[in-house]
Amino acid sequence: MDKAYFRVHLNTKKVAEERMEFLELIEKRYSARSYKPDPVEDDKLNQVLEAARLAPTAANRQPFQLVVIHTQGREAELRHIYDRDWFVQAPLLICACGIPGQGWIHPNGKNHYEIDTTIVMDHLTLAAANVGLGTCWVAAFDVWAAREVLSLPVEVEPIIFTPLGYPDDTPEIKQRKELSELVRYERW
Repeated sequence: MDKAYFRVHLNTKKVAEERMEFLELIEKRYSARSYKPDPVEDDKLNQVLEAARLAPTAANRQPFQLVVIHTQGREAELRHIYDRDWFVQAPLLICACGIPGQGWIHPNGKNHYEIDTTIVMDHLTLAAANVGLGTCWVAAFDVWAAREVLSLPVEVEPIIFTPLGYPDDTPEIKQRKELSELVRYERW
């Protein structure tokens, strides 16, 4: 057998291993609702933010901004946004904001800035899990409180928050529907 065969075979094996690692990461990620007070190292924060920056957006418009918030000393103020102890327990909160005026608009009139911003947050949460940090999507927050506390300009929409820190709880077993309940082929 020639070298090309081995090169292709080894590359195929490497891709299969990388795919498995990605699926393991997806399975590992969970919504943490208890956090240790330990600070998040700058290099880990930067890795998480870089993953968010690299997220795909419609027409590469990148209609988002991330607001990184240190919770220490601001707990009472931040609880106006979402009134749960664990929301302000992590050392950091991240608010993913969409900017409608920068979003790609489909010919049918739909602005994709919210979709793009949620993809950004998904990349962020997966990257966080990859470096041992916990997150929890929070979308049921008080929008007006978020605007006020974060001094958001009128053209910016807060879309999703997540605490970011080291989890201090145990993940529960994820209950997911079977693939056959979620996927259709060719037609409805």
